[in-house]
Amino acid sequence: MIRQPTLFLYLRATLFYIGFYPVTILFAAFCLLVGWALPFRPRFKLFTLMNYFSMAWLYLCCGVKYRIEGRENLPQGQAYVVVANHSSEWETLFLQTLIRPQSTVLKQELLKIPFFGWALAMLKPIALDRSKRRGALKQLLTQGKARLEDGINVVIFPQGTRVATGKLGKFNKGGAMLAASAQVPVVPLAHDAGLFWPGKSYVKYPGTVTVRIGTAVASVERSIDEIHSESIGWLEAQMHAMHLIDD
Repeated sequence: MIRQPTLFLYLRATLFYIGFYPVTILFAAFCLLVGWALPFRPRFKLFTLMNYFSMAWLYLCCGVKYRIEGRENLPQGQAYVVVANHSSEWETLFLQTLIRPQSTVLKQELLKIPFFGWALAMLKPIALDRSKRRGALKQLLTQGKARLEDGINVVIFPQGTRVATGKLGKFNKGGAMLAASAQVPVVPLAHDAGLFWPGKSYVKYPGTVTVRIGTAVASVERSIDEIHSESIGWLEAQMHAMHLIDD
């Protein structure tokens, strides 16, 4: 679906960024000052207040809302691995309000961003050096298992980077490998945020982002291929149903 941005949409996006960037910098600076004194869970709750603000400010400025389907599928009383499609900056902000607490698998370079990245580094992300594939996988499995044992959910974008709406990309097996190693379930999650906040786009389009949470995929006594096939198969099916993939 191709939409042409209008001057009004540019103005709305500009208003969003006028509020978003200063608040992010100031709040991140505050978090850096006090976060070191807090245990992880209170620190996570404090730092991610910014994410709630971002969702509300996005709605007020750009008219982007969201609805969640399948929230009841999130496991209770145990940590789990979430695998989600990646098409926007929206999901990186939103998922920290839904999956709590969490450790996000991300690229190492993000932690070098002044204030934002420095604060993000205090939330126990799994920051991978993508130029070292074998080392990155070992890091994912080692740190990911440690996070899960501490009761911290792990969020992975198995496409590895943002993929434009209309394209599928390649899904790696890191999430299935981690779940099999830690013997925890995988929760597939699909969304259509790329229709409203396209990757690398300045303009945001008003509307309602749909977030669908699938049934948790068991990992006990199952192979990596079985776990990957079931979780990613569901994810791809939902992306087709949401018209995110060109047939």
